Amino acid sequence: MKMRELEERTGVDREVIRIMIREGLLPEPQRPARNAAEYDEGHVSGIATIRHLQQTSRMTLKEIRSALSGEALERPGPASAYSHLEALLSRSFGLEHPTSVSLQSLCERYPRAERDARAFEAMGMLTLLPTESGCSLSLTDARLVEIWGKIREAGFVEEQGFPPENISFYREAAELVARHEASIFFSGSDGAISEEDAARMLQIALPLMLDFFGLLRIKAFMTNIHRSLETGDR
Repeated sequence: MKMRELEERTGVDREVIRIMIREGLLPEPQRPARNAAEYDEGHVSGIATIRHLQQTSRMTLKEIRSALSGEALERPGPASAYSHLEALLSRSFGLEHPTSVSLQSLCERYPRAERDARAFEAMGMLTLLPTESGCSLSLTDARLVEIWGKIREAGFVEEQGFPPENISFYREAAELVARHEASIFFSGSDGAISEEDAARMLQIALPLMLDFFGLLRIKAFMTNIHRSLETGDR
């Protein structure tokens, strides 16, 4: 879409939008020609998030940028005010971007992508989005299918006894771990940490804890392999 349509859909003046882009709060538009700029739904949702934060928390553009980039803010936020934490984290991790990936494009790279996507949907791991041209997935859900496609390439296929249904327990395990993590975080912070600091801390800690948990899994897996070899119990 052109700038005029973006202004109409968001109710925000083009000069303000350009400031948001210059401040790094919005991505640069696509430029099919030297003097042309194309904006998408990501710009619409991004502007909506920024305006919501400005209106409800009175954060400045500079403060919003600092929170999203993980920098500490000079102004402490209101204690116990975590109403915008989800929006801050979703934007930081790219989870709220509305861009989708067609299932067909995944099938072109991974022949069994549709079978895997439908299996994962049945297990509650992702959502297939119907469109006029076929099903599509969010960026995050498409990444799940892509990762499983790479695992298949390593040899984990039905013919070897490894259908995608084998990992249905991952959803419950992920929800259990996440539930404990959220409970520990909110119990520990107890409203003493500002919303912006909470977003900064989690933005850094969540990927690190994923690595931490991954190493524990590898250690546990190797322990079980060793125990199985010793006892012959497989």
